[in-house]
Amino acid sequence: MGSTRWLFPQSFVIAWQFLTAVPLSRTYHEPTAQELASSMAWYSLVGFMIGGGLVGVDLLLDSVFKPPIVNAMMLVVLIGLTRGLHQDGLADTVDGLIGGHDREARLRIMKDPAIGAIGATALGLSLIVRYAGFMALPHEVRVPALVTMPAVGRWSMVLLARLSPPARPDGSLASFLTYVSWGPVVIATGTLLVGLSIGFGVVGACLVLVPGTVLVLMARQWFHRRIGGVTGDTLGATNELAEILFLLLVPLLQRLP
Repeated sequence: MGSTRWLFPQSFVIAWQFLTAVPLSRTYHEPTAQELASSMAWYSLVGFMIGGGLVGVDLLLDSVFKPPIVNAMMLVVLIGLTRGLHQDGLADTVDGLIGGHDREARLRIMKDPAIGAIGATALGLSLIVRYAGFMALPHEVRVPALVTMPAVGRWSMVLLARLSPPARPDGSLASFLTYVSWGPVVIATGTLLVGLSIGFGVVGACLVLVPGTVLVLMARQWFHRRIGGVTGDTLGATNELAEILFLLLVPLLQRLP
């Protein structure tokens, strides 16, 4: 992994370069299925680091612009940091699961790089709701919310990957899912709980994790019924849904005694 091997574990670099558009190494390492699976242990930490970047941008912009502009720019920065990977997954997932008349048609539509009207609508609505969530964040918890939001989304992908079979048994994701064990799930969950507890307290952390887990289980059931498992697109869509759900829950945490 070039010069980064002395600074970061290889599995962390794999997770970072898969989830973000910011390179950590000048050389490219093609990870194996086993390496991709083990790198999921770092997903929550990568999420926290992305969130830290969002906080830095938020503080910088807040000193210059009004809140509506700041929150709109936050969307741009978040999508730029992640190459729009999860937004693309959400659009493709909605296109396929709603637009296809059977399993094969749904998977074929999801594989098509073009975005249909249903997927574009879902993507637009998700951005509107996320923007509204940014605007509604209480000032007192805005920093911990921005830090933890990306971690919640990436943790949801780890849990879903462990619980789900591949929708395409002969696809590249199939071999990857074979190697996803409970170890990365436990590490990613523990990392997330620590961060949430620091930001919102132990009770608040549990109140975030429980609905997040329910969301993953509901998504798993829906994906299994419609296409027989998960794809890379459905993992990305779950990330988006988990982040948005978290943003909507944060103001409710303020009502805790």
